[in-house]
Amino acid sequence: MHWIYEPWPWYVAGPLIALVMFLLLFLGKQFGISANLRTKCAAFGAGKTSDFFDFDWKEERWNLMIVLGAIIGGFLGSTFMTNNGDNSVSISKNTVEELKSEYDFQSAGDSYLPEELFAIESLNDLTTIAILLVGGFLVGFGARYAGGCTSGHAISGLSNLQLPSLVAVIGFFIGGLIMIHVFFPLIF
Repeated sequence: MHWIYEPWPWYVAGPLIALVMFLLLFLGKQFGISANLRTKCAAFGAGKTSDFFDFDWKEERWNLMIVLGAIIGGFLGSTFMTNNGDNSVSISKNTVEELKSEYDFQSAGDSYLPEELFAIESLNDLTTIAILLVGGFLVGFGARYAGGCTSGHAISGLSNLQLPSLVAVIGFFIGGLIMIHVFFPLIF
């Protein structure tokens, strides 16, 4: 079981992703997480008020199972498959030092989500709540405006050789660089 506790190397994970994508292409399906919000809205009857949600959502149930599996798998992995409760993240020591010294993120490198933003106690701070709400809205709006999320475009769209997905992925990277080098220092 030791192999499951460590990150898998690219030469194992990459071909597994390629195999899954081949199977999805063979079955005529496209992978993406953000489209599930549309599917859930259609399942709850939103198609009665908007044509955007008026489609046969039952054909997309398989994708809802992927989201459910990701949630369950994430919980099981974080709860039962960590090295003796060690949630540390393997990131550059220089990055950890910068996050601690310049942005006062003392939990940098200790967990995947900085406690300064995502701990329950952080919800007492209105600035943190505003950042999470605005950020969540922008991510959701951007995913729908781009016609899919990063996983949908970067994994499924690029494997289908779709030019719009290539443009979207380039935009994701440019947006990420602008965020981390321009806006992140202004916010924190």
